[in-house]
Amino acid sequence: MDQNILDITDAQFDKVISQHKLVLVDFWAPWCGPCLQLAPVIEQIATIYKGKALVAKLNISENSQIPAKYFISTIPTMLFFYEGQQVDRLVGNLPITQIQPSLDKYLP
Repeated sequence: MDQNILDITDAQFDKVISQHKLVLVDFWAPWCGPCLQLAPVIEQIATIYKGKALVAKLNISENSQIPAKYFISTIPTMLFFYEGQQVDRLVGNLPITQIQPSLDKYLP
């Protein structure tokens, strides 16, 4: 996995969200084709936004509490958090041009 992307678990989730101003969390699973197709885009975003936003991945096969809490029923799903609050949700294997605006509107 890309070193700019943090792999998180249910146990780490709240701490990670609270410690960073802007966070994108990619909910995925290794058996999910669209998730694997989205992975290079997530890596691109992690590189572009390094130092500005934290990019994290949560494997729903290994973690069930946080996906249940946020009603994740389809993957890939990306949740965006700003100052600890969920501010956006995108679902599906989307191009980078559809993902960037969800981060850009929270950056100076």
